[in-house]
Amino acid sequence: MNNPPISISCSKLGLLDNSSDDSSISTSHQILVVSTYFLTEPAQPGDNQRSLPLLFPNHSMPRWALDLTFVYLGESVNFTIDQIRDIMDNKYNIRNMSVIAHVDHGKSTLTDSLVSKAGIIASAKAGEMRFTDTRKDEQERCITIKSTAISLYYTVKKEDLVHILQEKDPQGDTNFLINLIDSPGHVDFSSEVTAALRVTDGALVVVDCVSGVCVQTETVLRQAIVERIRPVLFMNKMDLALLTLQIGKDELYQTFQRIIETINVIIATYSYEDNPMGDIMVDVAKGTVGFGSGLHSWAFTLKNFAAIYANKFKIEERKLMKRLWGDNFYHPTEKKWLKDSRNGEAQRGFLLFVLDPIYKIFNACMNQVKEKAFEIIEKLNIKLTAEDKELETKPLLKVAMRKWLPAGDALLEMIVFHLPSPVTAQKYRCDMLYEGPADDACAIGIKTCDPKGELMMYVSKMVPTADKGRFFAFGRVFSGTVATGMKVRIMGPNFVPGKKEDLYQKSIQRTILMMGRYTEPIENVPCGNICGLVGVDQFIVKTGTLTTCEKAHNMKMMKFSVSPVVRIAVECKDPQHLPKLVEGLKRLAKSDPMVLCTTEESGEHIVAGAGELHLEICMKDLEEDHAGIPLKKSDPVVSYRESVSEKSEITCLSKSANKHNRLYMTAAPLPDGLAVDIDDGKITPRQEVKERARYLAEEHNMDVTEARKIWCFGPEGTGPNLLMDVSKGVQYLNEIKDSVVSGFQWATKEGVLCDENMRGVRLNIHDVTLHADAIHRGGGQIIPTARRCIFACVLTAKPCILEPIYQVEIQVPGEAVGGIFNCLNRRRGIIFDQQHVGNTPQMIVKAYLPVNESFGFTGDLRSHTGGQAFPQCVFDHWQILPGDVVDPASKPGDIVTKTRKRKGLKEGIPPLDKFFDKL
Repeated sequence: MNNPPISISCSKLGLLDNSSDDSSISTSHQILVVSTYFLTEPAQPGDNQRSLPLLFPNHSMPRWALDLTFVYLGESVNFTIDQIRDIMDNKYNIRNMSVIAHVDHGKSTLTDSLVSKAGIIASAKAGEMRFTDTRKDEQERCITIKSTAISLYYTVKKEDLVHILQEKDPQGDTNFLINLIDSPGHVDFSSEVTAALRVTDGALVVVDCVSGVCVQTETVLRQAIVERIRPVLFMNKMDLALLTLQIGKDELYQTFQRIIETINVIIATYSYEDNPMGDIMVDVAKGTVGFGSGLHSWAFTLKNFAAIYANKFKIEERKLMKRLWGDNFYHPTEKKWLKDSRNGEAQRGFLLFVLDPIYKIFNACMNQVKEKAFEIIEKLNIKLTAEDKELETKPLLKVAMRKWLPAGDALLEMIVFHLPSPVTAQKYRCDMLYEGPADDACAIGIKTCDPKGELMMYVSKMVPTADKGRFFAFGRVFSGTVATGMKVRIMGPNFVPGKKEDLYQKSIQRTILMMGRYTEPIENVPCGNICGLVGVDQFIVKTGTLTTCEKAHNMKMMKFSVSPVVRIAVECKDPQHLPKLVEGLKRLAKSDPMVLCTTEESGEHIVAGAGELHLEICMKDLEEDHAGIPLKKSDPVVSYRESVSEKSEITCLSKSANKHNRLYMTAAPLPDGLAVDIDDGKITPRQEVKERARYLAEEHNMDVTEARKIWCFGPEGTGPNLLMDVSKGVQYLNEIKDSVVSGFQWATKEGVLCDENMRGVRLNIHDVTLHADAIHRGGGQIIPTARRCIFACVLTAKPCILEPIYQVEIQVPGEAVGGIFNCLNRRRGIIFDQQHVGNTPQMIVKAYLPVNESFGFTGDLRSHTGGQAFPQCVFDHWQILPGDVVDPASKPGDIVTKTRKRKGLKEGIPPLDKFFDKL
């Protein structure tokens, strides 16, 4: 990337056909020399010819020429890696941001405008190339699957620094580093969004101004606010509104107003009153809302128009921005600003000064003679080249708009002015990022973003490399500086301070900069920046914390908005490939933040994902990349949870094998909403006991004394089941606590009905009779006894099955709604909301749909609505499946029977007397 652009003749390189008319590419144009990684896939074994992907798709070149690929780009990259490294030290001028939105609202297309502004791709290609979609299947499906990071270098004008209201660089440096992550919009890949948000401080929320705020927009925005990420809003697809739908100016203004209100309602709903981020509502008048078209690569904020009109009105830019939005009207004859339209005499400022010129240029280019269009274009001071003047209608419009309101400038200004630097963000993000005390060296290093402090780096995901089986650890340095060759402590999610479990000490082989489709080596990376590491992938499974401090605690685990509720069993077609399959599953689990790969007792290999599409992509990756062998796959199966619906009828007793110890327990369902609070992290095992008890008493009417005696959460110490001690004055009870907890974890992980996790169960210890001699009450006696006793409690408390439920949001024209009702009724779906989208014929139907009924739902729905319905499914909640689990003829009974059969368990639920001991 550091090579300067050189002038060279394409024809001398033999890259152009003699028959080609493309004489415009000649010695005068700059050809950028880039490495193969930049624009071509790694060569396949035995592949002797590679074609140049962009401009010369039909020309192949020999393998020896792969070291240097010459690609015509029309412009040169306007920064070097050395410049990026220099600016990494200026923590005030760094912006870490994610692009988040609903699927198909135009994130990757919009990101192209930013990448082209940095000179990495030609501006003519922006909007079409989708540079951050690096995988072949992403380009084919036109959908982002993995989040992609890229670093951009941007220089603002000196006079514009006044618009930055946060703490600024004392030296007044005008160069900025923007670390951008383009994330997927499909709900199945929302774990990628969570991983991207963890390492960034700001988010560009993209909303399609025709469809408005959709279900996934709300999901990702909620995640952002929970992670304390400051949002700015961009209204995309204005070209669609103006050209295809021909929406009027007033109607378009009302649409914008409605979308901004909806976004602010979501922000207000999920941000609490004393929010340490301050006011994070988006406001057009403050410049935190942008408008435009990612596909045509033009965009603006009110600042752009305020700059144009500031001299005319002799009003300061900031004051004028307030006049250009809302109920501010301009009277053309009196030349005054008014607060009302005076019966239509005055026009709304936004319509008159912002939308009117845009509508005029659209109308002139699309509907009028070229000369008239050129007149308007010249009035707006847009300079067209001789080549541009030969264009007509849409191509002319695209060029004119791109030159008048370049998207890269508007977006980068909005990002630099309104998103926080690491210095600002880490002050208020520290207490929700770091698990340790707020006053230790690591916390202080994170709060002050100190490059000389103790190293604290969080790895949020693992990125597969071209080298099979190896991964880059991708993450953010929050404190200190990470460098090549540095020895660090690698702490996994199960690390407990003071213990050696899940802890490794290793040296970092290399630090690298992630640049979309390729990587660049870099010597070291100071705090506040995002980077990749080589050589630590053997010690990190999915996420981890890297530090140099011996007393450091972990960075908090990420909370995902989806659950891996859809499972598939895989096996290799040829049994001798089993080791490759096992290795491939390990790599797959590492490469995706959400996917779970497990092996059942029956020897079955299970892959669990968030939905059908997620599993399809995982299977493709497993077969082609991670394992590299042909596989047999089962049909998708849904994960269920075991629970109870009533309090135990009787107190259950279990005796230990040596008959010297007795446990007396009961089971009861948790109060409504408590399991969700545990999932959302409002109640955690590490909370202060009195604070947690107070919350449980106030919110869930639990007895305070009992709430203080929670022994543990389960399964895995964090799940939504509680083990509680309600006994009075029992001797030696604390000595068997660890053994009972182990039995509880085992029982809640593999329930009595069909070996699934338990959910929403409270288990009470009422009494314990123990042998006086400690040797007779060890783990070997107590753990199986506790498990048996818990199973007996569940069977006496009316056991039930919980099934996962999707919330489905379906966009459909009004006349096709009938087909949706038919389709959902057959699949046990329940519609709970339907409303029109603005003044369009489109409707949004919201419904609950069991995940078990969702397979093939999209195809079925499209066939019932003539292909007009677009569904989006998000995991929403767990719900009791009605029926008696003990009756094999009922729906839950049938599921239990099939699940037990699939897992190789004995037929039928074990009888109560297997677990229950008589007095």
